[in-house]
Amino acid sequence: MSPFEALSASTARAATVCGLGDRKGRLAAGYDADILAVDGNPLVDPAALHQLRAVYVRGESMV
Repeated sequence: MSPFEALSASTARAATVCGLGDRKGRLAAGYDADILAVDGNPLVDPAALHQLRAVYVRGESMV
């Protein structure tokens, strides 16, 4: 699985499978603003997902 496929499987596809695809899994108007900001590019280096810079849940900073 490529890094892109892995990110897609753990975001948009996972939300759809869980029945939440209409409000989670992507950055778009009307969707919940749950975001992980990482230090690096996970499409180049998936380990960057372990280097969190910020976490936002429903648009609110958690870190």
